Amino acid sequence: MLSSIATLLHTNEAYLDPGSGSYLLQLLLAGLLGSLFVVKASWGKIKGFFRQLFGRGEETPPDEE
Repeated sequence: MLSSIATLLHTNEAYLDPGSGSYLLQLLLAGLLGSLFVVKASWGKIKGFFRQLFGRGEETPPDEE
């Protein structure tokens, strides 16, 4: 009986104020926009990597002798 009373009187320490939701949304949007900027800034390197990976890179024609 004492243990059931102790569990009923337990208080939760996980309070989220109204500003927490907007802060989490701001973190999510900043992460998304930051990752898009990194992809845009290095798009040429990414495209070249996949071209080499799948064999569509610029190949030199064989010498005709």
